[in-house]
Amino acid sequence: MARYLSIVENAYRATVEEQDDTAVWFTHTMRNAGADVGLLLRGDAVNYVLRGQDASGLRFGASEVRVAPEIDKDVLAMVQKKVPVYVVSEDLSEHGIPEGDVMAGIERVSRSHLASLFSEYDRVFHW
Repeated sequence: MARYLSIVENAYRATVEEQDDTAVWFTHTMRNAGADVGLLLRGDAVNYVLRGQDASGLRFGASEVRVAPEIDKDVLAMVQKKVPVYVVSEDLSEHGIPEGDVMAGIERVSRSHLASLFSEYDRVFHW
């Protein structure tokens, strides 16, 4: 069976119309269909691993998001289903996210080890 890694770099993609990040939802759906998947969060998407985040009041220009996304809960559901969820350590630091605010079950990976991580998967999607 092929292994798939989804890399999510841009946060809150498509959350004006939907309450989920499309790439996170797609990866979770693949898992629910029986695929062997992993999720790597980097760049602005490292915000998804913050415990207890509150995205109410989220706006994109003049467009208000009326039903705030709860992507942290989506990520936690993946962890609970034993989906490996990775986060780039340096991106956490650069975004000022303290280690104690990261939800349990998230695996840290340094930028210098990304190539090694990619080699563990047969297909890599970059969203």
